[in-house]
Amino acid sequence: MDQARSTISKIFNGEPHSYTRFNLTQNMEGENSQVEMNLSSNMDEEVGGNGVGDHLNHNSNRKPYAGQKLGRKPKNLCFMAATTLLIFIIGYLIGYLIHRKKDSAPTCEASLDPFVDTFDHETGAAPLMDWDDVTKLLAQKLSAAKFEPVFSEFSNTNHRAGSPGDESLANKVINKFKEYGMNSWTDEHFVKVQDPPASGYNKFAYKKGRDEHPQGFLSYSPNGTATGAVLYAYYGQESDFRLLRDKNINLTDRVVLVRVGRISFAEKVANAAKMGASAVLIYPDPADYSIGDSTALFGHVHMGSGDPYTPGFPSFNHTQFPPVQSSGLPKILAQTITAGMATNILRQLGGQIEPESWGGHYKLGEQSDVITVEVNNVLIEKKINNVFGVIKGFVDADRYVVIGAQRDAWGAGFAASTVGTSALVELARSISDMVKNDGFKPRRSIVFASWSAGEYGSVGATEWLEGYLSSLSMKAFSYINLDKVVTGQKGFKVAASPLMHRLIESTLTEVNSPNKDGTLSSQFAKGNMELNVLEPLKVDNAAYPFLAFSGIPSVTFGFSSGNSDYPFFGTMLDTKEKLNSATSNQVAQLAEIATRFAGHIALRLVHDHLLRMDLIKYNNIIRTQVGQINSKVNTVKKMQPQLLPKALTVQWLISASGSYSRASRKLVEDIKNSDLEDIEMCRIINDRIMMVERNFLSPYVSPRESPFRHILLGSGPHTLKALSNHLEALRTDHPEADGDLFHNQFALATWTVQGCANSLASDIWSLDNQI
Repeated sequence: MDQARSTISKIFNGEPHSYTRFNLTQNMEGENSQVEMNLSSNMDEEVGGNGVGDHLNHNSNRKPYAGQKLGRKPKNLCFMAATTLLIFIIGYLIGYLIHRKKDSAPTCEASLDPFVDTFDHETGAAPLMDWDDVTKLLAQKLSAAKFEPVFSEFSNTNHRAGSPGDESLANKVINKFKEYGMNSWTDEHFVKVQDPPASGYNKFAYKKGRDEHPQGFLSYSPNGTATGAVLYAYYGQESDFRLLRDKNINLTDRVVLVRVGRISFAEKVANAAKMGASAVLIYPDPADYSIGDSTALFGHVHMGSGDPYTPGFPSFNHTQFPPVQSSGLPKILAQTITAGMATNILRQLGGQIEPESWGGHYKLGEQSDVITVEVNNVLIEKKINNVFGVIKGFVDADRYVVIGAQRDAWGAGFAASTVGTSALVELARSISDMVKNDGFKPRRSIVFASWSAGEYGSVGATEWLEGYLSSLSMKAFSYINLDKVVTGQKGFKVAASPLMHRLIESTLTEVNSPNKDGTLSSQFAKGNMELNVLEPLKVDNAAYPFLAFSGIPSVTFGFSSGNSDYPFFGTMLDTKEKLNSATSNQVAQLAEIATRFAGHIALRLVHDHLLRMDLIKYNNIIRTQVGQINSKVNTVKKMQPQLLPKALTVQWLISASGSYSRASRKLVEDIKNSDLEDIEMCRIINDRIMMVERNFLSPYVSPRESPFRHILLGSGPHTLKALSNHLEALRTDHPEADGDLFHNQFALATWTVQGCANSLASDIWSLDNQI
């Protein structure tokens, strides 16, 4: 009615009409046409009043009012009455339609933790289904019984990346996506990987004995021959090598023997190379892995992810790349050997006994324990295919969560890839069915991705990120990793971006065991989630490049065997039978719970009007690391003040930390004080939330030299952790420590934190320049 009265008033008062651009379709960025209508309305108000807009009225050329022109004859009065009635009816209908459209316009609620949700709002574009109904629907779609046939369908004894078996599974996945009515496509890459020699062997000879020919191998090791004295170095961690160095043991040109576990193969080799070793042999110690004396191990030693021969670039066919290699490729030889081969070497080693903290059983080796290692891997090009399917959102279709799983494996790879691929397909089926048949309308899109070449270092996933990084920059707001979601039944572990911790905590309380006897309920830890469930995200996890390379908040999780790793990863023994044995034949039940856990997170992210990201979480992390740096700087200045420039003050970094804290809290206040009925305001706020993770990527380092640029969770000299380690090196007078270099790294880290705070503040007039 208000609109009708306004329309009639304008006609009879002779107010000039203004044009309104009206576009019912979304533009390229997905904005709703309602924005243009509001702008036009504002312009109407400006034109109709006095002041700057008066010159647009052209009052001198206005026509006389209707009453003046027609006069007041009875015939004219009847005509005017009829006209008035007609206009009133038309105006009423217009007002009704506009009012109705306004009522059904998409709205937004403040559902961001740590704030309490208000009531649900309906949106015309995507009616908001009650969250309890959403979770009940998902539970109805998923069941352990449905997983068994899927496991059988996606099991394959030979599906190494680029093989016919890998391609066959890719076709099965994409056919499933099409069957579910999803838009699907493939992403083809030509990548360079190392495989074991097609003819001949990798080999080693200990103390001039006979040649041993291990069947396993480590992709991306340099080829060649190295001879040196064996040195046992426990797990090959930095702390292990420091302990050996403190014992005045010569590390130069040694062939280091290390156990599998605790850190990745690539980290072990990189640590040994820093100490001057000439080669690394990696074996599964019987105390850690009961896999037999002759089981071969497979893996890679690229200290990074993706194709190392196109660092920072996607490996598309016929594309030109700079003639460079990844800085993460090792400079020394690396090879796996079996437990039996390692036991034979360890029995014959001389020298000191290993430290008690290591076990006190093995000897470390001496200069006479000479071994010769020869690596003859073959570098080949393989065509791989990533497979995708999408469930499009009904409001912000151009914003999406990505759910992915590795498809390839060295052998059967049941725990490594089959369970994850099955979970991916089942989740796609369930949510598609909810949209198609149950009225669920996600606000944002869900992209399902089946990656290839995961065993070579998340190659397929990283190449996709490199190929579409600019497109993904403000589109993909989260990644959920389904790799290795079931490897045991003794515990449940999660590694994720701190932005997602609050969402993970609420999801843990929602997803309960389906077993009435409660046998699986204990897997979800109770009490302190950070102590019992959360763990750091490891470099060799497929979610790591999404977080540390691309700045996309990510989560990976799974049922585990407690404190020990699943022993059959990277072997030919990763079969359904072995996993059933490790889980008391409950693989299907555990897979169902893990899939529901992933589904709850994904659905919550596409259901709520605001992304459930905890903006305040990073405050404590930054404050803690800055506090450690401040303490160590003060220590170095007291003990060896000449090592640090006089101009250096930690106050710079402390101020930048404060800027981030204020900016994040200001955004939380903006959320509480904004009119969240406005869908455009909701989109703006979500975009500001999505900037946080990306702006922790240092803009001052090369993605080729330091691909994992995240200053808090990445790796490299640009991180706050590296600053703390550099200060420790300065304190101990380590030869590689450099005060001027530290000053440079310190300044760049400071401005990265400040830049993140500025971006979070959004408007240029809201920036905090107190630094």
